[in-house]
Amino acid sequence: MGGGRSGALPASPLADAVAADPATDYTLDLGAELAAEEKGSGRDTVASSPFRLGMRRLRRNKTALAFGALFIVLVASSLAAPLWSEHVAHKAPSAGQPTDQIRIDGKLTDVVSVDSIPIGPTWQGEYFLGADGNGRDVMVRLLYGGRNSLLIGVFAALITTVFAVLVGLVAGYFRGWVDAVTRAVLDVMWSFPVIILGVALGVALALEGFELGPISIEGGSKLLPLLIIAFIYVPYMARPVRGQVLSLREKEFVEAARAQGAGPIRIMFSELLPNLASTIVVFFTLLVANAILLEAALSFLGAGVQPPETSWGTLIDSGVERIVTAPHLTIVPGLMLVLTVLALNVFGDGVRDAFDPRAKVRMEH
Repeated sequence: MGGGRSGALPASPLADAVAADPATDYTLDLGAELAAEEKGSGRDTVASSPFRLGMRRLRRNKTALAFGALFIVLVASSLAAPLWSEHVAHKAPSAGQPTDQIRIDGKLTDVVSVDSIPIGPTWQGEYFLGADGNGRDVMVRLLYGGRNSLLIGVFAALITTVFAVLVGLVAGYFRGWVDAVTRAVLDVMWSFPVIILGVALGVALALEGFELGPISIEGGSKLLPLLIIAFIYVPYMARPVRGQVLSLREKEFVEAARAQGAGPIRIMFSELLPNLASTIVVFFTLLVANAILLEAALSFLGAGVQPPETSWGTLIDSGVERIVTAPHLTIVPGLMLVLTVLALNVFGDGVRDAFDPRAKVRMEH
């Protein structure tokens, strides 16, 4: 499979894909162009693959790496929620007593005042970021909420990526009626605004749950917003993947594989899929950010994570009614959400610039 195994990717595959599908706003940087740029900087590029050259460029992007490190810190903090809850705050995320008192600077203070105003940040172990109206520790709930938001965002992006790549491969390779039907379905899904489709599915399934044959998911399960978000974003990745496959299937290395007797499955997964690696990596980071943001929006509107479970969206929702008397209830989860999405977007831009400097990847809603 000579052309498919060389160090450089096929010549400008996505340039043809853009012409084949106007919805695909993409270009794929060539391995030769990457090598030429690295050679101009005096680096040895012998036997360097486009992936290694892309990683080298990413390592030089200190801003992207800094925001990537910030995202890792946020993930690690959320994963450490049980440790903070048990060993520092000594509070469970759903445990709270409005009548409790806490000692601050040697003085006993009500966790929730007689005017129903919760205590603000204490900057100590218990109630580090204050309490909510039910006397629950905001820091503990923030960390547990981050676990749910990040879990839903990452796994929804993984599911979206798997299905979108499969759909794009099949539609782009087989073309004909398979492509026509697939494209029509994707266009219908694309026509609905993300938030409206998410709210409609979230509200319907939150009440009745989901049943399909032996598969049964109860209403209120965290699986529901995860699957809804994964389903909604499939066309946003499947369309550009399909466009790239339409171009790649006409390349010489694919013709050589057919001449040697390779079947469609082998060609799609052994020849085409490796050439989609840059596209998949770039889109995945953007999908995670968008999935986390959509989960927060759905939970804020009551169509995502359901109480007693918590997420950053539910925390913002519960804090809005106290925005004047207890602004920390909204500001803290909102800040965590902004930092997470910002970190992912900046890092995703760095990944895009490293692996495909001419690409114009964007998630249009």
